Amino acid sequence: MPRYIGSAEIQPDHPDALGVLLTNLGTPEAPDTGPVRRYLREFLWDPRVVELPRPLWWLILNGVILNIRPRRSAAAYREVWTQDGSPLLHIGRQQAAALQAALDSRGGETTHVELAMRYGQPSVPAGIDALIARGVRRLLVLPLYPQYSASTTASVFDAVSEHLQRCRWIPELRVVNDYWHQPGYIAALAASVREHWAEHGRAERLVMSFHGVPQRYIRDGDPYLLQCRQTAARLAAALQLDDADWQLVFQSRVGREPWLQPYCDESMKKLPGEGVKSVDLICPGFAADCLETIEEIDGENRGYFLGAGGERFSYIPALNARADHIACLADVVQRHTAGWAADG
Repeated sequence: MPRYIGSAEIQPDHPDALGVLLTNLGTPEAPDTGPVRRYLREFLWDPRVVELPRPLWWLILNGVILNIRPRRSAAAYREVWTQDGSPLLHIGRQQAAALQAALDSRGGETTHVELAMRYGQPSVPAGIDALIARGVRRLLVLPLYPQYSASTTASVFDAVSEHLQRCRWIPELRVVNDYWHQPGYIAALAASVREHWAEHGRAERLVMSFHGVPQRYIRDGDPYLLQCRQTAARLAAALQLDDADWQLVFQSRVGREPWLQPYCDESMKKLPGEGVKSVDLICPGFAADCLETIEEIDGENRGYFLGAGGERFSYIPALNARADHIACLADVVQRHTAGWAADG
């Protein structure tokens, strides 16, 4: 028989509360080979992330990847690690605290916000248990992925549902699939670009880089590519850009199969030869700066562009804990919980 956990602290007459589980991808606990290996094992074993037959993938993952990649990845993490630890986790804590304050300032019912990482710590189960212990009977899961993909948003749902299967008294559940179309999200992105231009000047081209996925994920019905394209088009429209002023690229591909194109690294190597000598690069699919934006984009891809003859490369930071970003997330919470009565 299953062993049920949680909800022992809650009594039938406990004051009801709304809970928001703010989630992001995750991070190793330290920029060292051992913690990175543990993190990669959890991340890469997720069947939502790598859709290969499990026996075959087990052999590849444990026989090859986990023997090679952790050392290289640890070195990359050391490049971005700060006195506050992992940038993604530090920013995530700032976002959760700011979202809590924003929701409190708007009044209304009692709402509790907890941060959780899909892989690593603080974990999704720990976040759910903390909310349940605070009297949460309605749970809104808000993955910090503006665009939906089965490899990200659906994976968070898997982790949430897996843990709730072990809970005796489960809360009512809602999940935010995406928020790329939220007006405040596009407005915050556009404001961040304008502010960057005001401080650093405007480059010849604005490059919008999204995390890539294998092309077959899209063929199998994932809406991610369409949502990335629509996000980029809306941002370009908000900035009143002509077609020649911006372009869409995809980063972070691994393996040999085709991923979404054009590839960011190849584009950075080609643009100077096409006459584009300065670029501003923004990553609209990343809610917080992390290894993929700091090391891969502002480090590696900066090097590709300048090494190919480019003259100026400027990275526009993620929205992180900007006030307009937090206001957007608060709007998302209120929109998804409107009319969700405390008594069900």
